[in-house]
Amino acid sequence: MKIRIKGNSVRLRLTKTEVETFSEAGSLSETTYFGSKALTYCLQSKMGISELEADFIDDIITVHIPAEAQKTWASSNRVGYSNKVDWADDTELSLLVEKDFTCLDETVEDQSDNYPNPRLKP
Repeated sequence: MKIRIKGNSVRLRLTKTEVETFSEAGSLSETTYFGSKALTYCLQSKMGISELEADFIDDIITVHIPAEAQKTWASSNRVGYSNKVDWADDTELSLLVEKDFTCLDETVEDQSDNYPNPRLKP
């Protein structure tokens, strides 16, 4: 699972295996270590919500996805889910969780478990 944070937006991209694992287990997480500190980011299924939600507690970014999405995402053609969370102040957080497609340009990154890019001609 990859995370991209830019300004007030958080984007998670998952490979095929990660989407399948998430669909079975209901959660998926990664941790990046910075010496004695660690940043963990997690995708977590949650009952009772209809849109993506997020929180940041104890150095853990958690993006919550509706429980119904957990059950159906792996077997569907749906690319992902998005939402804009309007906090009680003047800020808004953009959330995006999506399947990771192979890149159109050359990259050294291993993409063997990515979804085929629909823009690539067979």
